[in-house]
Amino acid sequence: MLNDDILKITMDIQNQYPELLKYLEEMPVTIPTEKNPAITAANLQSYYESLQSILTKYKINQPVREYEYYPDRN
Repeated sequence: MLNDDILKITMDIQNQYPELLKYLEEMPVTIPTEKNPAITAANLQSYYESLQSILTKYKINQPVREYEYYPDRN
């Protein structure tokens, strides 16, 4: 379900990449231009795709974190 996917990727960003949270707050979908905007499946899909894009681009442009390859190390 799309809501579950949005929650999962948002939690991943929050837990693994908290430096990206500031961008989530600035996304157009989180700043409505209407007084009572409708939440549609298309809006949710667009939001999810935006989250994916932000995370993917960030991962591509960041150095690999050691714990991503060796999760048992501290």
